[in-house]
Amino acid sequence: MKAKKMILRTASLIAAAALSAVIPLSVPQGVFTSSSLTAYADDSSGDLYYITEDDHVVITGCKMEASSVEIPASIGGLPVTVINDYAFNGCELSSVKIPDSVKSIGNWSFAMCANLKSVTIPESVESIGIRAFELCSALTEVNFPDKMIELSSRVFDDTPWIAEQRKKDPLVVINGDLIDAQTAKGDVVIPSTVKYVSPSAFHRNENITSVVFPSSVKLLNDSTFFQCSNLVSADVRYVTSIDGFAFAGCNKLTDVKLSGKLTSVNSYAFADNTAKATITVYGSKSDWDKVEKPDDDEYLKNAKYVFDESSAGPADDIAGDVNSDGEFNSADLVLMSKWLLGTPGTELKNWKAGDFISDDKLDIYDLVMMRKALIAK
Repeated sequence: MKAKKMILRTASLIAAAALSAVIPLSVPQGVFTSSSLTAYADDSSGDLYYITEDDHVVITGCKMEASSVEIPASIGGLPVTVINDYAFNGCELSSVKIPDSVKSIGNWSFAMCANLKSVTIPESVESIGIRAFELCSALTEVNFPDKMIELSSRVFDDTPWIAEQRKKDPLVVINGDLIDAQTAKGDVVIPSTVKYVSPSAFHRNENITSVVFPSSVKLLNDSTFFQCSNLVSADVRYVTSIDGFAFAGCNKLTDVKLSGKLTSVNSYAFADNTAKATITVYGSKSDWDKVEKPDDDEYLKNAKYVFDESSAGPADDIAGDVNSDGEFNSADLVLMSKWLLGTPGTELKNWKAGDFISDDKLDIYDLVMMRKALIAK
């Protein structure tokens, strides 16, 4: 037992240190700087260094003294799609232009750029890595495209921009992604407009006591509530997967509500938890037995289980079923048409079912796709 606890505690401390440090634990500080990255860069263009892959270009760094950089959309006829980990880490940049070809902004890529004042994230970006803009002490303006981007852990920590967002709302939500909740307090209800909660969003927040996730969030990311020492209750009954260290070190967590559709619980999801909990599963014991989960987790082993099949939650949305009658047919198509025309009294009971384009809005393009889907049916 003691050995087991020591392993878990060590793992928790490693995770905490990795999340808190600007440089990964496995790499000595100072090794990954823009200047050192040039050692393996294939080529340079102006102030930039890059490597060429088979079908794209990766930006690996820039000259440390560069004050302004415009990243080209292509180099040598290939699109620039990746800004590598640490690419601009610690540079003197005061401005940077990222082209609408970049899909990925890497971990710590702009961290510690103390002179960087503003950044515009282009439409093409699909992901932004761990602490990508951390410690950019002059960063006051961040412009996002009109779509959700899944941000990783603590992307804008220790910047004036995130400090200002926290003043506006303790739940910092950008286009459906809850990226930060460090200043949230008490009982937290995450709004239904949120579709994704970034890893470490509540990390070490000692002021929250309970949290309720909406049905729109299906993934509980790694370290989301890591060492939230006063968290007592977590209602995540719609989540279908729980990642590592999600509730690690939450030693007052005695009330947990889980989905009967849950598929996996990471081995370290509840690491170092000493509380004895009541876990309510909104499904059957058979549903719970099918979940991929650790057999030796003390928190799960010591918990009392309640199985509630009567309140298992709503059924999965049926695409096109905007009137919520349980099926997709011509009545939905007519209702959607009237709603788009602005016919008085027209109401969509489930507008999300009509979002065939998956852009969080309804327009004529969704209606066209809806009609095609009905014909194909």
